[in-house]
This record gives sequence, structure tokens and C-alpha cells, in this order.
Amino acid sequence: MTVVERVAGDAWCERKQAQGRTLVNVGGRWTVFTLGPLERQIEAMKLDRADAIDVSALEELDTAGAAQLVRLANRVGRKDAAVPIEGAQESHAQLIDLVARQKLRPERKPHVPWIVTQLTLIGTTSFGLLLQARNLLAFYGETMVVMFGIMRSPRRLRTMAVVNLMEEVWLRALPIVGTLVFLIGFVLAYQGIEQLARFGAQAFTVDMVGLSVLREIGVLLTAIIVAGRSGSAFTAQIGTMRVNLEVDAMSTMGLHPIEVLVIPRIIALIVTMPLLVFFANMMGLLGGGLATVVFLDFTLAQYFERLQEVIDINHFWAGMIKAPVFAFVVAVVGCYEGLQVTGSAESVGRQTTKAVVESIFLVIILDAAFSILFVAIGL
Repeated sequence: MTVVERVAGDAWCERKQAQGRTLVNVGGRWTVFTLGPLERQIEAMKLDRADAIDVSALEELDTAGAAQLVRLANRVGRKDAAVPIEGAQESHAQLIDLVARQKLRPERKPHVPWIVTQLTLIGTTSFGLLLQARNLLAFYGETMVVMFGIMRSPRRLRTMAVVNLMEEVWLRALPIVGTLVFLIGFVLAYQGIEQLARFGAQAFTVDMVGLSVLREIGVLLTAIIVAGRSGSAFTAQIGTMRVNLEVDAMSTMGLHPIEVLVIPRIIALIVTMPLLVFFANMMGLLGGGLATVVFLDFTLAQYFERLQEVIDINHFWAGMIKAPVFAFVVAVVGCYEGLQVTGSAESVGRQTTKAVVESIFLVIILDAAFSILFVAIGL
């Protein structure tokens, strides 16, 4: 019996029976350029077992072709050994032997238990958070050193830059801050009236609105809005300057990027955040007052008289003390992430998102810490 199955073309393969042996004959040009169609057709052939592979008809052979021959010998051989390759030219035999000794087999991905994968993910994430915290603390320290240097030599402060930034982060933020906190105050008062009505204690809605807005809602919402508006703007501005190599140019000219870019933004936000918080508090109380007028049959005069009775000045200062601290955190995080931009537009977007998330997270953590501290000292 001669040819049973054969693949024609530049590279070919056939199976035949001769002298009681099953042979696989190959020939033609077994190179990287001709093996694509041949490999698919070999997979479709019924090449189960053979006694040897005859390569005497090979015209040309390269490493890819030799690797294919080695895989074919393993395929048609026994489980523990490949079949011999016969009739090879000396140069072909050397190449086949070299490839066979490399044991070219597809790498199997080791099975990893689910719990190991999850623990690895938790460990990697935790290490990344610790590394980020360390870098932020280092940047805080460097910023404070530069700021103390400016305090010793006030002429180094870029006053015009601070004034321009104050307009951006304060005056232009008033509409959005006022509107949102006004609506939150209105909703808070409405929900309080609805819930306290079950106990006939609607009048205590004024107490709830006053304490919530002055101590927590006003400053916390303002900080979150500023983080999403001004903090992200700081990151995008400085990041774009990093992409355009402007920060590197400053360093080349002997200008400290923190002194030129970071300090004016921190000062502008620290100065204007208390003003924004005060405005937000007033709008939140006004929103609560409007809700009591609409749903509780209070007059505004009665509402503000009740506020004067139940709200102590300490509640006002409890919120205002947080404002500059939150401003410092938002400004430093925004500037730090802007300086971490690597040089592409994608990096600017990624660091901007990261700055907003980190700022809001730190603000909420600090707010919780302040609440515990104020309770401890009786404020």
C-alpha cells in the first residue's frame, strides 16, 4: 500500500504502509512561511500511530519546520517516546536534534486555587495602598518644608497666582456649592418633618437641620464638591504641564515646581474654603427654613428664632475648624497626583480620577476623626 493521505503544496505530508511498517513521509519546504496551511491540515489528518518519519524528501528546513517535525514525531509516537526521524540530510539532522533537545512544549498555566488568588489580590492591593500613603506623606513633608521657607521669605510667594486661583476656586464655585447645599438642607428638613411627625416632634426638625448643616453637612459637602471640581482641576492642569514638559523646563531654569505650582494652590484653597463653607452653611439653613415654611407652617422668623435658641456658637466653629484642614488635603492630593502624570493624555485622566477618589476618601476619614475628637473634648 502506498499513499493513504497526503497534503499537497510547498510543504507536504503523507502516511503510507511499507514492509509492514507505518511511515509518515514529509517533503518540500518546511519553513515558517509554508507551515500555516500545512499545520491545520495535519491536525485534520488521522495520524494516530507510526513507526518512523521519513524526511528524505525535505528540500528546505528552518527552526519553525524542525519544531513542527518534533511535534509530529511526538504525536505519532508512543506515550513515553517520540518516533525516530529518518533520512535527514546532515544539516537538517543537526537542526532537528537541536530543536528536539530544547523540549519545545506549550507552557501549561499552573492551577492556582481561588483562595490563593484572592489573598494575593488583597496583599497586592494592601501593599499598593501602603506605598501610596508613604508617598503622600513624603509629599506632605516636602510641601511643608517649602511652605515654611516661603513664610521666612514672603517675597517668594506668587501673590498674583494666588489671587487668580482664589477667583477660580471660590467665586466660580459659589453657585454650585450654594445650590447643592440648599437642596440638601431642604430635603433634610422635609425628611425630618415626615419622620418626626410620628412622634409629634416636628418642631425638633429645626434642631436637626441646624446641627447637621453646621457641624457636618455644610463642610463635608463643600469639601466633596471642591475635591471633584478644584482638586481635579489642579491634577489636570499640572498633569498637562508634565505632558508638555513645562515642569521639567521649570526645574531646568532653577524653579522649584512645588513653590511655583503647589504652594499657590494650597494657599488659595485654604483661604477660600472657610468662605465657601460659611456660604454653604447659610444656604443649607435657608433650604431647611424653606422646607419648614412649606411643610410645617413655620414662618422664617420663627425658624431663625428657634435656631438661635438651640444652636450654640460651638456648633458653628466645629464645622469651620474642619474647612482649612480639608482644603489642605484636597489641594495637596490634587497637586501630588498631577505631578505623577507620566506623559500621556491617558495618564492625565487616570491620575485625575485617582486624585478625586483619594481626596474624598481622606476627607471622610478626617471628618470621622474630627467627630470623635470633638465629642472627646466636649465641643
